[in-house]
Amino acid sequence: MKIGVHPNNLHLRLARLWPGAFADLRPAFVSYAEGRDTAALLENGDIDLGGTGSTPPIEADMRGLGVEYVAASAPRPANGAIFVRSDSPIGSVAELKDRRISLIDGSFHTYLLARSLEGEGLSLPDVERVESGARDALADLLEGRVDAWVAMSPRLEKALERGDVRPIVRCGAAIPNRSLFWTLERTGLSATKIQAIVFELSRIGGEIAADPRTAAKLLASGKRNGFGGRDGTDIDAWEKVVRSRDFTVFPIDDEIIAEQQEEADTLLRHGHFDKSIVLKSPLEKTDDKEIGR
Repeated sequence: MKIGVHPNNLHLRLARLWPGAFADLRPAFVSYAEGRDTAALLENGDIDLGGTGSTPPIEADMRGLGVEYVAASAPRPANGAIFVRSDSPIGSVAELKDRRISLIDGSFHTYLLARSLEGEGLSLPDVERVESGARDALADLLEGRVDAWVAMSPRLEKALERGDVRPIVRCGAAIPNRSLFWTLERTGLSATKIQAIVFELSRIGGEIAADPRTAAKLLASGKRNGFGGRDGTDIDAWEKVVRSRDFTVFPIDDEIIAEQQEEADTLLRHGHFDKSIVLKSPLEKTDDKEIGR
């Protein structure tokens, strides 16, 4: 089984390094740059499973790719925030109107920004979204090229310790921010294989939570990480990241699908999407498979 791993999905990043992970599924871990690449890799058959934030699978469904959700993490309210410079006149999300916001557009950053703006009677067209990509978004913020920055772990934890930037909203105040583990219907994962994936994700998550120091050492090590060596985050910093999140994983249920539907509807209201979609419940997906639809 080909399991895609990108740097920002810590659960799969750690699974790749965790002894015995997915052993019964004969895993081949495939490294790639970022979560927004997941759909294309699944479409091309380069991977069979990926893990991302909530937005990429919705983007894939908007393209008609037929997403099949496999599992979801517990909410991760500490994993995102919107920062401004400490000396910025911006004191709240309401004051972001007409400002330049650095983010990874099409990731959960977009949804976090949309929901935060919506709470103040604003929408995505009221701000200028600036794709951060491979840029140093913190430097762009500090040097005035953008007015705000949507950040996530592990850079978020470092930013919170700085004196020259400050958060104006945290993820948990706006969105659930789960990790979603998903594939495409065309991949044809059996129900047995999906159950095995959920079991392994849950088992590994429990072991990570029980031994965060070992997890931190693996993340800080340059060995076999598949992402070009160390990323500059030390063991103590990684341990803070690991301890700050819940690595519990659940099978997909109607609550998760409802959250995804709410996100799709929200991004449609904000003009990020130009059409609506209706997501199927897990039971509907099972019924479709049984009658060969």
